[in-house]
Amino acid sequence: MKRKIHTLALAVFFLWIVPVSTEAARLLIPGGQIIGLQLQTGTVTVAAFDDVLGAAREAGLQIGDELLQVNGRDVACAEDVRNALADSRAEVSICVRRDGKTHTLDVTPRQTEQGPRLGIHLKQGITGIGTLTWYDPATGKFGTLGHGVSDSRGGFLKMSAGNAYHAEVTGVRKGRSGDPGLLKGSADALGICGSLLKNTPQGVFGISKTGWRGEPLPTAEYAQIQTGAATIRSTVSGSGIQEYSVEILKIYPEDRKDGRNFLIHVTDLSLLNITGGIVQGMSGSPIIQDGKLVGAVTHVLVNDPTRGYGIFIENMLDAAA
Repeated sequence: MKRKIHTLALAVFFLWIVPVSTEAARLLIPGGQIIGLQLQTGTVTVAAFDDVLGAAREAGLQIGDELLQVNGRDVACAEDVRNALADSRAEVSICVRRDGKTHTLDVTPRQTEQGPRLGIHLKQGITGIGTLTWYDPATGKFGTLGHGVSDSRGGFLKMSAGNAYHAEVTGVRKGRSGDPGLLKGSADALGICGSLLKNTPQGVFGISKTGWRGEPLPTAEYAQIQTGAATIRSTVSGSGIQEYSVEILKIYPEDRKDGRNFLIHVTDLSLLNITGGIVQGMSGSPIIQDGKLVGAVTHVLVNDPTRGYGIFIENMLDAAA
């Protein structure tokens, strides 16, 4: 039976490092697949409470608390918490960080058949779904999202490691003015398809031993991108990739590094019928024009989900190098 990892569509849309020059990565396989992303940060936080095993909530723990120590033992992963509890026979002392301050709470674990439990669900780093932008069969490197991942406080997430997983779309909340909508997805916890090595403002990058199949396309230089017709590759149902028509409305300066390098408008009626336009989770959808990979979808305009922004492929490749 497949084990599932919980996923969360990223708000802005939702690597052994091998130096590779931008020039060496000019022929890439465009993506469009939904993938699960788990970015580890070396932190463990309280994600939810177990209503049956309510010891931690009763002791004063709160959702979002970062666990620093259990009975004086440092916590770097969920396994550290389980090991500390297994060695305890009574009340345990838990040190947490909350709103920049440390607090120490005494909790008496509930005894279960699986051992002592605090009655909390823990989260390591951040999980979500995104869309694969490109895969380089020559190096095994890949890129996704086209923008960086933020932490729970809105700052830039400092990733220590991470994995990409095979995933599928389980549902869509259609976008409307004021609500960009989202893709709901589920990732297979056993289906690791790559290691994540870099979280940058221009995307999340990694390396894959298995890769993805497809017809490689040349990447476009800035001067080759034009306003007018283009397509995006996305998965908005199950795991099947489809190509949808869009229009590039405006091209911004090449050195703009915020993931808003050109403005696009979704014109494909089938995509508009399913999603209403660009929704959270489509971030990273490759943009193709005149047989070249020109960039990736990054953001949606909240007041008009039929429009959004894209990043130049050269900016993604520079960040991945």
